[in-house]
Amino acid sequence: MTTLKQNANFKWLTRGGIISSLGDQMSMIALPWLVLKLTGDTLALGFVIALMSVPRAVFILLGGALVDRYSPKRVLMLSKYANAVLLALLTLLVLNIHAMPTITLSESLSLTVALTPQLSLQLIYALALGIGLAQAFGIPSGTSIMPLAIPAEHLQAANGVLMGIRQLSMLVGPLMAAALLAIAGKGSDGNGVGDARGLALAFGFDCISFIVSAWTLAKVQPLDAAAPEAKAAQAPSSVLRSVGEGLRMVWDDVPLRLCFIYWGTVSLFIGGAMQVAIPVLAGDLHGASTFGILMGAHGAGTLIGMGMAAKFGKHLRFAEFGTMLLLVDAIAGVLVAPLGFVHAAWQASMLMLSLGLLGGYMQINVFTWIQRRIQPHMMGRAMSIFMFIFMGLAPLSAATTGWILTLVSLSQLFVGGGIILVLFATAAYLFTPIRSITANAS
Repeated sequence: MTTLKQNANFKWLTRGGIISSLGDQMSMIALPWLVLKLTGDTLALGFVIALMSVPRAVFILLGGALVDRYSPKRVLMLSKYANAVLLALLTLLVLNIHAMPTITLSESLSLTVALTPQLSLQLIYALALGIGLAQAFGIPSGTSIMPLAIPAEHLQAANGVLMGIRQLSMLVGPLMAAALLAIAGKGSDGNGVGDARGLALAFGFDCISFIVSAWTLAKVQPLDAAAPEAKAAQAPSSVLRSVGEGLRMVWDDVPLRLCFIYWGTVSLFIGGAMQVAIPVLAGDLHGASTFGILMGAHGAGTLIGMGMAAKFGKHLRFAEFGTMLLLVDAIAGVLVAPLGFVHAAWQASMLMLSLGLLGGYMQINVFTWIQRRIQPHMMGRAMSIFMFIFMGLAPLSAATTGWILTLVSLSQLFVGGGIILVLFATAAYLFTPIRSITANAS
């Protein structure tokens, strides 16, 4: 770990990761709040979230192909600049909602534009779409740059630190955003949106965070070992063909194919369902405050698990990678089932803390396993396929869960989900070679 701390690339990635993660959390709080303050319409809020999520899921595979063609650093840099521009525009929009800017066309002709709530909302829709598209390219490039900048022997520790920073920002960032909104006070004089100054500061902070993290990224120098593959990635081919090559690469790699199919199945049947079930559980207990407590407990557990994987990864490895993966999922299923029978927030929090700990520990191991297994010139496509599994399939599961809850009780949903997860893990152990997959690249 001492050698990793002295690594220049790791230092720059860490510094950029801290400020970028905090900025992301600022916008994640500010954007929904802006839409609700502007319209009071949850349908509009859902549409904004969809405009960010759907393009991200649809175009992430293309993003992965472009990452491999032009290098993760270049694509990530461009995505950061694009996000900075979009957030700067969003900041200006918030500060000028309900204003009537006049554009002088000639000495005798001018154009006055009234930024009505409806027009402002349309502009927010457009900016949300742009942010979602930028993320489709930023996510695969961000997850692909690590193996090109950090020596293989330090990948697990580096992943643990950087993913831990992001997890910690999910706890600290919302608190900072709330404090910013409170300190800035009401930015409206009766004609604008309440909390306008605070919202503008939040978006402005995120804008600056992208600029600063782009500067720190510019300091990162790819490892020399990645140069041959990077040159090979420049071979001309269509983007769609590159996507196909990535899919074929995953399919031809049997351990990778088995794991991706397994993760996709779990995400489709379990992952999205939990996104809906946990808020419903919180509502049945004590409402919004309980939801915050549950998510905080899960986040704290995830952070602890990531820290354990980064610090003691080799010492905590009690089985082969595949066996450990399936065993952790089986234990998670056992922990999910009782969630429907808890009667107090502390009981649910303990279960969520445990689930977070298991998830955080395995996240580091899974990311490191993929990064070590994939050749650098295919990393973008592999990571984009991996991220698509969760960003593309989990929302389908979440949408279906709402309908399922009209047919079964919440306790039945949790018990069923837990049993299904245990059965999936058991079946994968008994009937597939996943249990024999090792942590080695070969």
